[in-house]
Parts: sequence; structure tokens; C-alpha cells
Amino acid sequence: MAMLEVSNLDVHYGVIQAVKDVSFQVEEGQVVSLIGANGAGKTSILRTISGLVRPSSGTIRFEGQEIQKLPARKIVKDGLSQVPEGRHVFAGLTVMENLEMGAFLNNNREQNQANLKKIFSRFPRLEERKNQDAATLSGGEQQMLAMGRALMSQPKLLLLDEPSMGLAPIFIQEIFDIIQDIQKQGTTVLLIEQNANKALSISDQAYVLETGKITMSGTGQELLTSDEVRKAYLGG
Repeated sequence: MAMLEVSNLDVHYGVIQAVKDVSFQVEEGQVVSLIGANGAGKTSILRTISGLVRPSSGTIRFEGQEIQKLPARKIVKDGLSQVPEGRHVFAGLTVMENLEMGAFLNNNREQNQANLKKIFSRFPRLEERKNQDAATLSGGEQQMLAMGRALMSQPKLLLLDEPSMGLAPIFIQEIFDIIQDIQKQGTTVLLIEQNANKALSISDQAYVLETGKITMSGTGQELLTSDEVRKAYLGG
């Protein structure tokens, strides 16, 4: 049984259909990528999985349980967290307060402190800036904070929406190194990313979306070497 199974998913915004009969799986321990142009439906899929958007039809199973009708709060508690596009850190709150917000569903103070130590070990820059207003961090540091905040809930599956968007090249490489580290530590990752080359290079499995439909799938390496993918997304 796959950790996440999306079956025949349709998503509408009014009369506009953003996602059309999409089916895919994420196996435990994998990094799986969805790639495609802006407007292809990638973010709609992630928002539907995390309970922020209701599907028109189709099923989403997380560890065998249907979750497409559950509230987002319950989905997070069950072990699925999303880092949204654009980071969305809480301005006016410190780095520490932002991280604490990620653990708001867990009342075990001892466990939260242990998780915080892990986050600071993985993101030492956040510890250095723990008393700093999150809004004053650089773009790369805000992305690390958004990822750290999501990891505070100890997710089994982490959804990442465009983690490299707007970042300097040095931060982009660092973010992808962190994603691989998160996978090695046992967290499964579903990644949406416009930097197709970077995404495919770390993916066990990948899917290409075009106008709401999956048009290609394969391992990351298979899609990296595909002439069609290279011409459309890799500048080749």
C-alpha cells in the first residue's frame, strides 16, 4: 500500500476545471515530484491533498484512509504537512514563535523541545536568529523557517510547493540538499517545483502535468533523459 494514493482527482474553481482525472501514488520514503508550467494544476493538487480545497470528485488516501473530506487540521494531525508557495512566515513573530506555531497541535512540551533541537541542528541559521522577526530574514532563511515550522509537527509526508522560487542560486542548492536530508531522516516528500532539473535530479518518481492532466510519468532519471521533457522544461 502506497503512503499516498490520489485517484481520479477533479478540482474545479467555479466553472474552471484546474485538475482533470489525476491519479498518482507516493510510496513511503520517496521524493516524488510534480513538474509543469504555471497554471498546470500543481498547486491545486497540493492544496486539495492538504484539505485546503475540496475536490469535485476522486479520492485521496493517506496511509489507507480517505482524507478528501477531512478538515485540514485533522490531516496535519494525521501526519501530513504543507510548506506553501511563497513561504508565508508570520511577520511580527520571532523565528522561535513561528516554529512554535508549527507544533500547535502537539501538547507534549518535552517532545516539542526535542523537535526544536532537531530543527536547529538541521537549520543552524534559524537558531542564530531565533529572536529575530521572521519578516526580516532573507528569502532563503524564510524558506528554511517555513520548512522547519512544517517539520515541527513531525510529518510522515511533507508537501513542498515551489521551495526554490525567488531564491538566489546558493540558497537553491542548499534547499535541495535539505530536502534530500529530510528524506534520509525518514520523511516522505511530495515536491512541486518549476526548477525541473533540480527536482528530477533528486526524485525517485516524477509526473509531468499539463493543463490539469498528467501527461508523462517515470523515475526522475527517466524524465531527465526524456527528449520531450528536456525540450519543454529543461531548456534542451
